[in-house]
Amino acid sequence: MAEPAVLVEDVHKAFGPTRALDGVSLEVPRGSMLALLGPNGAGKTTLVRVIATLLTPDSGRVTVAGLDIESDRLAVRRLIGLSGQSASVDERLSGRENLALAARLYHLGRREGERRVGELIERFDMGDFADAPARSYSGGMRRRLDLAASLVSRPEILFLDEPSTGLDPVSRAQLWGEIEALGREGTTVLMTTQYLEEADRLADSIAIIDSGRVIAEGTSSELKGEAGHWFVELVAADRSQVHAAAETIVALVETESDPRIHEHSGRVRVAVGDGRVHLDDLTARLDADGIAIAELALRQPTLDDVFLALTGSAAEPGDESVAPPGGQP
Repeated sequence: MAEPAVLVEDVHKAFGPTRALDGVSLEVPRGSMLALLGPNGAGKTTLVRVIATLLTPDSGRVTVAGLDIESDRLAVRRLIGLSGQSASVDERLSGRENLALAARLYHLGRREGERRVGELIERFDMGDFADAPARSYSGGMRRRLDLAASLVSRPEILFLDEPSTGLDPVSRAQLWGEIEALGREGTTVLMTTQYLEEADRLADSIAIIDSGRVIAEGTSSELKGEAGHWFVELVAADRSQVHAAAETIVALVETESDPRIHEHSGRVRVAVGDGRVHLDDLTARLDADGIAIAELALRQPTLDDVFLALTGSAAEPGDESVAPPGGQP
């Protein structure tokens, strides 16, 4: 079998009494994209910094393209690119000058550096603002510039630490398109994210990390399958009827789980095992009980369901939470 692009074996890293990484093991095959999914403080950024040779692990072993990150540090750095959580751009310089500076740091040479800068300006559609100072850039423009700078050396392996955090939906979609293009070109990508949709859309495989440990791994479909149940999801037209709607659903379907109710939105979700539910029968029963329905659907588990099942909290910032019966959102 081919040597994986990244191999992490039983890595530990502590900062004083805090165990940031507590025995992490994972691998990223060459040419694939792995999303490391987890909440703030889970250890995602620490792991990326270790793999990228910016931190030394307390114990364990990490190789990048077969090279040890400690004994072959400089060789590893020649193979990788890194885009951190905050766009690392010099606000006094233009986008073109920022890229030229990166080219010089990578010792590309004047002619090759100019050619590479021109390629990246064209690729990231920066022509209209390439010569403007970076301090005038929007958040999305800065992120595109930062990603472009991480690609100056044509890295075999790219690390993206929460690449789209804080971006508006349009900028996020543009950035996702660029990341997808990198995957099609064969670049190995390890990205950290708190956004479930980002992991679901971009990654070939996902590792969920919590409290410094990898608690689940697999493709999106495999992880959703581990949730083990489908859901009936209903939105009551009259929010005051949401508890009555939950009682009706529970009385009709086979479930061992309590319904999850969000009183503010009038939404109720009930786990229903293998998904064998006749929505026509349920609609008739709800109508007979005088419960008006705004929405009714049978849904497969989502990555959010997986994360909730594994950690007890939602992964995506700003995600609307649900409470048990009688609880508050």
